[in-house]
This record gives sequence, C-alpha cells and structure tokens, in this order.
Amino acid sequence: MGADPRFQLKHAYFGPAFDDAQIEKDLKIVKVPYERIDRANLGPIADMLTVQKKVLGLYTGRGEFGARALGARSIIADPRHPDMLDIVNRTVKFREGWRPFAPVILEGHEKDWFIDGRVSRYMMKAFQVRPEKAAAIPAVVHVDGTCRPQSISRDVNPLYFDIVDACYRMTGVPILLNTSFNVRNEPIVIRPIEALRCYMGTGMDALVIGSFLLKKSGY
Repeated sequence: MGADPRFQLKHAYFGPAFDDAQIEKDLKIVKVPYERIDRANLGPIADMLTVQKKVLGLYTGRGEFGARALGARSIIADPRHPDMLDIVNRTVKFREGWRPFAPVILEGHEKDWFIDGRVSRYMMKAFQVRPEKAAAIPAVVHVDGTCRPQSISRDVNPLYFDIVDACYRMTGVPILLNTSFNVRNEPIVIRPIEALRCYMGTGMDALVIGSFLLKKSGY
C-alpha cells in the first residue's frame, strides 16, 4: 500500500513575512519609540489588555492567506468588557457599531464555552455560546447567542498563544476578541509600514510588531 495522500491543513500562515531587521528599519523611518518584547514575560502585555483595557495590534510571522485574521495580522482586545465592541468598531475599525467580532480561544477549552464546541482553527464554524458563559465575553457574542471562534495552539502560533494564555492566567477567561488588522474599506495590512500606518492612524493603544512593542502613551 502507498502512503496516505490526505493532507491536513494545520495553519493558514502562507503569506509574506518580514524579519526584525526590516521591521526595525521601518520603525526608524517613522521615528516612533519602541522596545523589545520579553518573550519570557508577557505579563505586561496581558496587563495592558485585561487591566488597562487597551486595544492591541498584532503583527507577527507570515501573514494569513485568505480573508481571516488568525493572529498574524490581527487586532485583539479583552472581550469581557461590554463596551469593547463599540470601542473597537468606533475608534479602530471606523465602521458601524453593530458589526460583530469573533473570538480566539485556547485549544482545549472549546467544550467549556460552546455547546457542541470543538476545535475550529479558521473561524469557519459558528457555535452556540453556553448561556452561563455568555455574560463573561459580551464583546464577541452575536445577537443570536453564537460566535465564530478560532482555536489556537502553541505549536501553530507560539506568540499569539502565549498572549492569550497570559491573559487567561490573569482573568480565568481563555478568550480574546480578534479582528483583522485593517480599517473599513481597506485590505488587511501586509508590509510592516502598512501596519505602522494603520496603528498610528487609529485608536489602537499598542502594537506588537515582530519582536518589538510600541505604546502610544508617552508619545
């Protein structure tokens, strides 16, 4: 018998990538202060998201192919805040306030939060949120009580997973709001300079780009 010809798609990160040297070159062009991320201690980033209620841009590794933002070119926030839907729509995405957002969830927690929950890596399936859990994540629950999650594992996107996990350790909620890194009527950012332009022209509070962290406070 021959080898099994079936192919399992484990991720969607097949887009272009830019290394830290190119990113830092663009950072120096736009003349914004930045610092290196301490990958061993993501607590400060989790604190920004969960305690300080900041909206964070995430630009890391190869971009996603297709129309989904899956943590490589994403904007993330804490879904526990009822007004986060309005904050991100109004100040970052510049779109209608009713437009919904999807969540990212740590792989393995799906059954705890969704009825018939299972791993769904590409935001292609909608699940009914468990009624007793809906109030904990109001910014990502649709009006019909459903959401369209992305399951994330550490082997697929380590930095993304570690940020969600760091927030989980602080809040007990293994979920963040995740939307595409763009504004209304514009494509998802590809090059670092596009990410910087979008970040600086919107209400995003901070940006993780490659190995660097930018914060608007103190500019």
